[in-house]
Amino acid sequence: MTTLVTGATGLLGNNIVRLLLERGQPVRALVRETADPRPLDGLNVDVVGGDLQDPVSLQQACQGISEVVHAAAFVAIGRTGEASAQRINVEGTRALAAAAQAVGARMVHVSSVDALAPATRQSPADEETPGSKPACPYVTTKRAAEGVIRQAVQGGLQATIVNPAFMLGPWDWKPSSGRMLLEVALRFSPAAPLGGVSICDVRDVAAGCLAALEPGRMGRQYILAGHNMTYFEAWTLFAEAAGARGPWGQARPPLTTLIGWCGDRVANWTGKEPDVNSVSVKMSHLWHHYSSRRAAQELNYQCRGARETVADAWQWFVEYGYS
Repeated sequence: MTTLVTGATGLLGNNIVRLLLERGQPVRALVRETADPRPLDGLNVDVVGGDLQDPVSLQQACQGISEVVHAAAFVAIGRTGEASAQRINVEGTRALAAAAQAVGARMVHVSSVDALAPATRQSPADEETPGSKPACPYVTTKRAAEGVIRQAVQGGLQATIVNPAFMLGPWDWKPSSGRMLLEVALRFSPAAPLGGVSICDVRDVAAGCLAALEPGRMGRQYILAGHNMTYFEAWTLFAEAAGARGPWGQARPPLTTLIGWCGDRVANWTGKEPDVNSVSVKMSHLWHHYSSRRAAQELNYQCRGARETVADAWQWFVEYGYS
């Protein structure tokens, strides 16, 4: 029973690969030619070249598999990258879903809580909460990709959607969400964003993804979130883990609006959008607080303590020379 993992060199995908191997299950990893080879070095994995923008490569990668975990995506919180996001997140998902259905494979599509409604500080959002986050290529295409999967399910695909929150943990080679931890740990950041975040351990999310592959879960959607806290609380936790100075307070408009505007100007001048821009600033003001009650009840999803998660993530960065 071979499982195909897309995004196998990314934070979540790499942890899924390692968990599958721990369980003694054969793994095939779909990897682009330009991917960093380090995440899969020394692992007993069938590595196949391919690209979400190449449907033929997806059809070939799906031959002889029984399961697919689709963890690859174009991720960028900003105004740019619309064409790439559409090709990878939407059309790539459509092509992979068709390839999986053609061979009768079950599929877990990894979306994001960014495709869901924002919460309030008092009330975490769940899978049914109405609303949406500020429009940007990543958010709109991840929502559209969920629509692609739902349509494919109606056509006979056995698929489940999972929505992870802010993941931290080991094997963050790029790094991805761990960049925030590194920024706080290695540079003094006096003011944290106003909003809130849900910190979850990528190892627990990986286990949740595999639980969602079980036949009885097909057609369902699950939030895989964690511990809801303010960004100030999260950044304080990051600083404590690294032995660094924590934030003094929270950054508020109009300062944050100006910072986002400056990021947009940098993007216009250089052609490269920085992580801090008008869209990411707006997102940082929201309450990304979520309930994983459905996943806990149906998948036995559990998330270890945030302090343990942050400490393990920081230790991995130290061990692998990122600090």
